[in-house]
Amino acid sequence: MTTNSGKHPADVVVRSSAYSVKESIDRLEDFLKHYGVTIYARIDQQGELEKAGLSLAPLEYLLFGNPKAGGPVMQANPVAAIALPLKVIAWEDADKKVWVAYYSGAMIAAAFGIPASIAAPLDLDGPIGKVLNAGPAV
Repeated sequence: MTTNSGKHPADVVVRSSAYSVKESIDRLEDFLKHYGVTIYARIDQQGELEKAGLSLAPLEYLLFGNPKAGGPVMQANPVAAIALPLKVIAWEDADKKVWVAYYSGAMIAAAFGIPASIAAPLDLDGPIGKVLNAGPAV
């Protein structure tokens, strides 16, 4: 599928954000920490590329998780750990529009043969919609 958000597989949820890349990731990080989620890494990809002499529009990456949510998924299928911890990227396109992308809990369930009820806590649609005033998935 191709949109002005870029080409992406159907399994990747892509939504617009009402905020800048930095503010989008700041808001998500604050929300997740408030609910006891561990932030494992935050990477400013634009900054990292600049160190290598390359240029890139703003793009940040957030890696996070909660053993209470991800643990049962890994118990159901240890190979699902490859999709965990969860991650969200936010980037700015050529039109200065900001997008966020992530895997859905349903995708993780389907990909690894896990019951939807076990993967449901991994669903990010609600929090991302609430925190980022995000548009519908494209």
